[in-house]
Amino acid sequence: MDILVTGGCGFIGSHLVDRLIEEGHKVKVLDCLEQQVHKDGKPSFLNPEAEYIFADIRDEEKTKESLEGIDVVFHQASQVGVGQSMYQIQKYVSHNSEGTAVLLDAIINSRHKVKKLIVASSMSIYGEGAYSCIDCGLVYPALRSHRQLQERKWEMLCPKCGKIVKAIPTSEEKTLHPTSIYATTKRSQEEMCLEVGLAYKLPTTALRYFNVYGPRQSLNNPYTGVAAIFLSRIKNDKPPLVFEDGKQSRDFINVADIVSANLLAMKKEEANYDFFNVGSGKSHSILDIAETIADVCGKELSPQVLNKFRAGDIRHCYADIRKITEKLGFEPKVSFAKGMQELIEWSESQQAEDLTGKAQEELKTRGLAE
Repeated sequence: MDILVTGGCGFIGSHLVDRLIEEGHKVKVLDCLEQQVHKDGKPSFLNPEAEYIFADIRDEEKTKESLEGIDVVFHQASQVGVGQSMYQIQKYVSHNSEGTAVLLDAIINSRHKVKKLIVASSMSIYGEGAYSCIDCGLVYPALRSHRQLQERKWEMLCPKCGKIVKAIPTSEEKTLHPTSIYATTKRSQEEMCLEVGLAYKLPTTALRYFNVYGPRQSLNNPYTGVAAIFLSRIKNDKPPLVFEDGKQSRDFINVADIVSANLLAMKKEEANYDFFNVGSGKSHSILDIAETIADVCGKELSPQVLNKFRAGDIRHCYADIRKITEKLGFEPKVSFAKGMQELIEWSESQQAEDLTGKAQEELKTRGLAE
């Protein structure tokens, strides 16, 4: 098939391009080479067998051109960064929401043969994850109050009885409650694609990625995934900076498994007009991630637990993957230990500029972090 991957020069998109070409598909890429991610221009890992259109997805003519002859669209293009999105609001809304609108306009208002659309959504659209209260059962607490955070009471409280609650897997049934501009734009991407897909009978699938890690993740972008941020610090012989008490947890999923989920969404009719969590189904504390990376790198660098907080940060969220497993047959294959080893081995040949301090100072001066 002829396939378009928007954002196909990026971390996830480039791995997806490689797998599609391995399977014999003809692949076209639309990518603006965002400078914050691609500081040196075109990355060396781009697959030479793909066709590239280096343009902004908001460029209507280039986007229409990219759709010529395309059977399937994987919409991966997005500005990424929760904290940064809170002070570059117009940029994030323009690229993510408006860019998706331009893509959808081009699909429905021009001649094309697109038969399927898969959009990259995000776990961030949930806000806080799901919790269990010993007395009240399943609960969905809102963000912790500023007062609670100031008092360093990090764990979530039951919204009904006020007791400390336990994190449980978050399913697709949870009400969406974005807590950042980035999350709001990811929700808009997902909902616009599914709405247009239903209206025009274009099979569409939204995949809600949890915390993705792996080779090719930018080590120079302080707004990328936490594993890459920690790795950048450690490569520069600096201790990882950990907010709160480090016991907040996330679901880490390897990029190879994310690619597998995308291919299943393309091939399976059961994926049409639906949305799915894509995670490992397991929870890891942020402190554990920092310590693991330092250990595998052979660096005696203990994480610096700041006991401080950032506005909008959630406490716990990990995926319930029963839906994608039962409907699409998805099964994560890359263990956390193996995936981290691969990431660190890849990083040995990469330069890493640590900009974490600069990013944190930016948040602090705007009142978004202590």
